[in-house]
This record gives sequence, C-alpha cells and structure tokens, in this order.
Amino acid sequence: MIKRKVFSRLLAHLSSDQMTILVGPRQAGKTYLMNMLKEKLYAEGQKTIWLNLDSEEDKKRFTSQADLLSYLELQAGKERAVVFIDEVQRKEDAGLFLKGIFDMKTRFKFVVSGSGSLELKAKIPESMAGRKQLFAVDPVSFEEFVNFKTNYQYEDRLDDFFRLEEGKSSRLLLEYLVFGGYPRVVLGETAVAKQAEMQEIYRSYIDRDIHDLLHLEKTEVFTNLLKIMTSQIGSLVNVKELASTVRANEKTIKHYLFYLEQTFILKKVTTYYRNIRSEITKSPIYYFVDVGLRNWLLGLFGLPEIPSPLSGFLFENVVFNTLRSQAELTPMQIHFWRTKDQAEVDFILEKGLEVIPVEVKYAKLSKMKIPRSFRSFLAKYKPKKGYMVHAGNKEEQEEINNAKIKLLPYFKLLLDEVVVK
Repeated sequence: MIKRKVFSRLLAHLSSDQMTILVGPRQAGKTYLMNMLKEKLYAEGQKTIWLNLDSEEDKKRFTSQADLLSYLELQAGKERAVVFIDEVQRKEDAGLFLKGIFDMKTRFKFVVSGSGSLELKAKIPESMAGRKQLFAVDPVSFEEFVNFKTNYQYEDRLDDFFRLEEGKSSRLLLEYLVFGGYPRVVLGETAVAKQAEMQEIYRSYIDRDIHDLLHLEKTEVFTNLLKIMTSQIGSLVNVKELASTVRANEKTIKHYLFYLEQTFILKKVTTYYRNIRSEITKSPIYYFVDVGLRNWLLGLFGLPEIPSPLSGFLFENVVFNTLRSQAELTPMQIHFWRTKDQAEVDFILEKGLEVIPVEVKYAKLSKMKIPRSFRSFLAKYKPKKGYMVHAGNKEEQEEINNAKIKLLPYFKLLLDEVVVK
C-alpha cells in the first residue's frame, strides 16, 4: 500500500455538505483513495453506496436525477449514506447533473471522481460554484515514493534519512527520475513490469480520454505532438514551429496543447515580467505531470541512467511538480523568467507583491554558486529572498543585494515546504 498525503484531507472533507470531487490523471489512484474511504466508513458502521459509470448497469441509474435518487433511497433506506461515483465524466453534462442533485438537499454525501477529462474539468467547476471542493490526485510524489520504498521506517524523520543515507537516497531519486510516480509503475517489481504498466496507462489514455471523450478519430497528429513535447521540458514552446513539424495548423496545435493540460498530462508555465518590451511574454514552457510517462514516450524508460542534460531537465520537472503541489491551496503563482538578452531563472514564485526566484541545479554543490542571470533578477526586482535548489546535502545562506539567498538541498524543498511558506 502506498500512503497518499491527500487522504487525510479527503477524510476530513467527508463531514462537509459539499461534494468531494477527486480529479487527476488516469491511473493516479483516485479509485484507490475512494475505496480506502469506503472501507473506513464501512468499518465505522456507516452506510455507503458505490456507483461506477464505466458499468452499463450503473450507468442506467443516471438516466435522470429522479431515477438516481430513487435508487439511492432504495439502497439506503432511511439512513444517511455516502455515495461514491467513479468515472463521472462518462455522464454528459456531469456538472449540471450533480448541481441539480446537490440543490435538492438530500441526506446523501457525494464523493465523486473522474479521470483527466475535459468534461469534468470544464463543466463541474462552472456548474457547482460553492457546492464542491476539488482535490487534485497527482501521481505519487517523491516524498510518498521514498516513504514507500523505505517501508515507512523514516516516515517522521525523512530529513535524517536523506542526510545519513546519501547513497541510497540518490539511487531512489534516480529511480524516480526514470520511472516517475504512477502507482502501478511504482509497484512494478521489475523494469519489464514497469514498462508493461506504463504502456497500458498510455494506451488507456489514448483510447478512453482522447479517442472516446474528445472524439479525435485520427490521433496521429496528437500523439506526434505529445512525443515532440517530451524534448521541450523547460524550453520555450513556439506553436508555429510545432505546427510545421507535425504538419497541422496552429489552431489545432493550440487545441491539442489545451487538451493535454485538461487531461493532466502537461502543465503550462507562463513568463514573469514587469517590462513588456524587454522581456519575452508570449511563449510558455511546459512540464509533464509525470516524468515517467515523458521518459516512456522518449524511449528512455528503464535505462539505468539518463544522460545529461536530460537528467537536469527531469530534476527541474520534479521540482516544478513539488512546487505546484505545495502551492495548490495557496494564492501563489509559478512563472519562469526569461529576457530577450537570454537571462533566465527557472521559477519565479509570485505571492501578491512578493516574488521569490528559484534556480534548480541537478548537481551536488559544495558551496553557493549564483549564476549571472540570477544576479540580474536580484538587481532588477530586488526580492527579499531566493533559493538555489540542488541535488546534494549542503545548506547555506548568503546575502546578495539585500536578499537572503539560500542553497537548499532538494529534500528540504520536498519535505518542509520552505519555499511556499
């Protein structure tokens, strides 16, 4: 069993009248988490009802709101019940349907999940304002991965593990950079088993989300675009160049990039700027929600070591996913900084009027090394603090231009959420 940090938040939300809605990539563990909730409620003697819209029998219950409520009342009797609905994106106009159910003020508590789908992402938020809380279920994080791999021996003292077991922690980081965090891949005991699991995850994504849900009959352009994006981590994305490469028009490329975001495969990051004339403002960069899928698409899945500079981009991607997860419940926005003079900083965290530059180095630094671009940002924007995240254990602080710059081991970022606080 892989313990997921989001579980405690889901458990706490069961007492809320709002609908609990789990969203995230296909095969990231949403159904598993709902089953855990169901088992806990059952052990406490609470009534639960399970429905899955992939089941033809269950799908019939959703012909109308009245039909669904009649079925639930028949199953629950006079008891309050927690109703689990899996794969809700299979229901057309799911958001409006659930809104109608919620507004009837029944005695049922709803816990709903859906795979990375345009229908779920686009229609539920706008239809159910104030009636739901969304919980993002991403692939297993590096912290969750390390806890699982060490049999939870260091669950409350992972900081000590990383400092005392440097060799083992480095091997685990490399394994995570290669295979990523899809639960079934993490649980695979051999490289061959992991390869088979990732192939099935990708096939299911193309067949069920892209072909069935988005109705893309010819997926060749889509899959070619996705494969091209594997080499674009941390690089500016030019839609015109992509369109030329895959032989499609720019409008199609924009739509497909949007689909890749909405189905939780890619995350877009926009540039930070204050001077629109001197800084690049149009071209975004993209990161993969799971680096293992990226490696599989690129043909690097299962290699004992990923060559440089690809390993550096993967490390940067993992840091981005960590920052994104930690920022989920905060107003913080994540950008990057790049100027026409080629000055750049990997991430700029924007919290109101405060900005925090974060540079990422896949190297074990023995001392602080501030790049020229980073110094340029400090001089231009005068932030109060900044971070250099690296793959080693060294931790120190230096003051530059009245800014406190901290050399931060990657595991301190993963464990302590020091950057987003």
